[in-house]
Amino acid sequence: MGAVSWRVRAASGADVDTLLDLAAMTGGGFTNLPQDRGALAERLAWSDASFARAEAAPENELYILLLEQASTKRIGGCGMVFSRIGVEWPFYSYKLGTLSQSSRELGRSFALQFLSLTTDHDGASEVGGLFLHPDLRTGGLGRLLARSRYLFIAQHRARFGDKLLAELRGVIDDAGHSPFWDALGAKFFGMSFPEADGFNAIHGNQFIADLMPKHPIYTALLPDAARAAIGQPHPKGHAALAMLEAEGFAYDNYVDIFDGGPTVTARTDQVRSIRESQLSTIERLSPCEAGCQRALIARGALTGFEAWIGHVGDDGTSIPHGEAAAIGIGVGEMIRHVAF
Repeated sequence: MGAVSWRVRAASGADVDTLLDLAAMTGGGFTNLPQDRGALAERLAWSDASFARAEAAPENELYILLLEQASTKRIGGCGMVFSRIGVEWPFYSYKLGTLSQSSRELGRSFALQFLSLTTDHDGASEVGGLFLHPDLRTGGLGRLLARSRYLFIAQHRARFGDKLLAELRGVIDDAGHSPFWDALGAKFFGMSFPEADGFNAIHGNQFIADLMPKHPIYTALLPDAARAAIGQPHPKGHAALAMLEAEGFAYDNYVDIFDGGPTVTARTDQVRSIRESQLSTIERLSPCEAGCQRALIARGALTGFEAWIGHVGDDGTSIPHGEAAAIGIGVGEMIRHVAF
């Protein structure tokens, strides 16, 4: 069994240039990963302050995790966890609803869909900012990066809410424009989608509360392209949606106010990687030639948190010699693990 080649670790302010390199590859629409060095430095400072707190705070905390190659220290991706959204300012979503109406005289019934601006998710935790270098989208590294966030939550459960959500990037064309935004948001803000998305990433979304119409919007009034985009992930986001669904997340008609992409939610304690994870103390190191299972393993807390793909014995108390040496862990240390 080979040594650990990639691990997930806590980010720090020193990672700003590497994070900027990743942001340049996203193609836009990644609000949590703005293509702006100053904004990324602020997010890393926010993350540093969150990691530095000894106890949970009432305000929203941000924890940024990075995928790092053990031998070269190359950064291959990032993921983020927000502890309590909607605390400092409301977290806006559109809720897709249906109004049924009928006319006896005409002998017709209609089911009209409409979008309502809501703050239903205030107080929930959010997993977001997931981005993996295009060259690394094989071999389970995406699952390592995504699922490590759940083990981080499990390791620090008191810091997070009882509901967990994820927003997926919606339909955006090759030029970075959103048919949903062009049909709706642009009419009230006088900004293109890239402009609004960039402004939100740097300055927050209070301008949404200031200018977005508060009345429901009937989707029948929108162009076909905009209606078709409602609740649909970006074509490159289907794998991310499948990973979320495998963890127990579900779409419940909430969509992003910018691009119409789906928002999926789950009860935090029912997320698969959280619910099925186990804490064990390493009692021995072994060749693990038999009775050893592939697992996602984590250890440590806050800035000492690390996660990797490895192996554990059937009872969870043993790991292979080579993997232990690669990660620098030994007998007597505690790990959290879940089948991978």
